[in-house]
Amino acid sequence: MRKQLVIFGTGNAATVLSLLFAEQGHGILQVYGRDAAKAAELAKRCNAAAISDLAGVDMNADLYVIAVSDSAVASVAAGLQLGDRLLVHTAGSVSKEVLKTATTNYGVLYPVQSMRAKMGDAPDIPFLVDANTEAGIETLKEIALTVSDKVQQSNDDQRLRLHVAAVIVSNFTNHLYALAAEYCKKEGTDFSMLLPLISEVANRIQDASPKDVQTGPAIRHDQSTINKHLELLKEFPELQQLYAALSNSIQSMYR
Repeated sequence: MRKQLVIFGTGNAATVLSLLFAEQGHGILQVYGRDAAKAAELAKRCNAAAISDLAGVDMNADLYVIAVSDSAVASVAAGLQLGDRLLVHTAGSVSKEVLKTATTNYGVLYPVQSMRAKMGDAPDIPFLVDANTEAGIETLKEIALTVSDKVQQSNDDQRLRLHVAAVIVSNFTNHLYALAAEYCKKEGTDFSMLLPLISEVANRIQDASPKDVQTGPAIRHDQSTINKHLELLKEFPELQQLYAALSNSIQSMYR
C-alpha cells in the first residue's frame, strides 16, 4: 500500500529520500524547509506543496519524516504537534525519544548510506528502523521495503554503534582519499591511476571479510618499505602520522 508522506528538510537526505519515495509511488504531500525557495524547488520535483511554517503541516499524512542534520532534529520536533501521527527522523546518532513531545507514535528511519542531492540514480540504501510501538515498526518496515531490499530493526544503541562504523568506513576513508589526492598533486603524480585500485578493494569485500583480504607492507612486516614511505612523508606530517598509526594497527591485528 502506498503512503502519504510529509518531508521536513531540503538537504541531501531529504532530497534523495523524497525523490526515491515518490518514484516508488508514495505521495509526498508537503516539503518543509526554513528556506522557502529551497522547499519550493524540492516540492516541485516530487509534485508536493511547499511550506516554510510548521503551523501549516498537513495532518492527513501516514508518515512524517524529519530529514535534517542530527543537531537540528530536536528543534524541528519541538515545533510539531501531530497527535498520534507517526513521526520519524533519519539521524544515525539521535535517539527516537527526542520526538515524543510531538506525537505519541514516533521512531527512526535511518538510511545507512552517504547521499548527495546532486547524485544521479540513487544508490542502494539499507535502512535501520525503530519505533516506540510494534505497529510503528511494522509500518516503517513496510514503507522501507518499497525502496530497499535490506531493512533491519535496530534500537537506539544498536543504531548508534553502526553509525560509528559508518563514519569510519565512509567519512574517514574518504578523508584518506582526500589526503592521498593532495599528496599526489603536490608530488606531481596522477591520483586517477589509483581509482581502479580503490574500486577493486571495495569490490573485494563484497564476498570476503576485510580482515581476510588485507594486503600491503604492514601485514608483510616489510619494515624496509615502511621506513622508505615514512621518509618520503616527512614533508606531510599529518599523513606521515596516519601512515605510522595505521601500519601499527595492521601489524597489531595480524601479530
